[in-house]
Amino acid sequence: MDHTRRSILKGTAAILAGASALAPGGGRAATRGGPAAHDVRADGTYATVELAKPAWTLGVVQSRVRSFDADRHREATRENLAHMLELIDKAFYYGPRPDLLFFHEFPLTGWRRWTRAEILRFAIEIPGEETEAIAKKAREYGCWIVFGAYAKDRDWPGHVLSITTILDGEGRIVDRHWKARNVKGLFAGFELFTTTIFDVLDRYVEMYGRDAVVPVTRTPLGNLATSSIQREPELFRAMAMKGAEVILRTASGGFTPIDIAATSLHNGVYTAIVNNSVSPGNGLFFDDAGSGGSAVYGPDGKPVAEASGKEEQLVIARIPIADFRARRRPPDVHMELYRDVFAGYAGRFPPNLWLERVPDSLEDAAAYLAGKSRWR
Repeated sequence: MDHTRRSILKGTAAILAGASALAPGGGRAATRGGPAAHDVRADGTYATVELAKPAWTLGVVQSRVRSFDADRHREATRENLAHMLELIDKAFYYGPRPDLLFFHEFPLTGWRRWTRAEILRFAIEIPGEETEAIAKKAREYGCWIVFGAYAKDRDWPGHVLSITTILDGEGRIVDRHWKARNVKGLFAGFELFTTTIFDVLDRYVEMYGRDAVVPVTRTPLGNLATSSIQREPELFRAMAMKGAEVILRTASGGFTPIDIAATSLHNGVYTAIVNNSVSPGNGLFFDDAGSGGSAVYGPDGKPVAEASGKEEQLVIARIPIADFRARRRPPDVHMELYRDVFAGYAGRFPPNLWLERVPDSLEDAAAYLAGKSRWR
């Protein structure tokens, strides 16, 4: 391990020692009793921890998704985990050594029209067997690893969560971010039933604090935020206002590149997008369904690095974090002009619907949401 990599680990120890809000093995977004208000400053500054090095290397892993029949979930999950670990080894076999490897939301399972009961059979625990196997690779290479997965939590029995986990270079779970919301009213005949922050908002705030609704993880690599949602620029604006410097976005099954570029351009941040690659053997999906396009965009909205095709590959980008931070300011937004517009707006569906009942399937979710729209 070289000197700079040791510096990152030293900086990580500082963040963990100073973050009393972190639960054992967990992160701010899954910790009881977090801050009651968002950490947003009015003087153009934002909270940070000391950087470990002036620049670091981001590796975006465009990899396959491979779903399975629920009855063979043990074997299939082991196969997907083994493939994920192999990809980590490949990232360090030749070429630049990434300081952070970023995977999409489904490297362990893919996506299929499972029921909630089926997913709960193989949803991971954090920490758990799968996170420890990935943490072992993080320790081996001294590399941060960020990945998404279906997860379950003892505090939320019966709920299927979509969690993005952040592991540091010593394999410690620094943070775990819930998905903010699911899109509703888009799919024909079904709705997503995973539990998001929006679906249980009041209880989530009561348990974890308001600051955890839009989490920004302050690390020796910079301030990181993650998301697996598309086309909601207000969320990414909020992340930037809270000091996010690198926003790590996942997509599975496709995305709109201008949405990713705009995140960077409008907020002056680095934005990475990781999508699935061509995925043979992925159930009833075509091999290349929604594949490719993984990239990293700079603060000017222009691509810094892009995938060369739709196959599995590693997209490498250099993040000059110290120079960026020296001149970076949060977005200069004139909220006084239109704050009352936002205050008077009501979204199509209200929050907290999953506090009343958690749907059992995609079709059940559609039936449950029927008639609950606030729009005419």
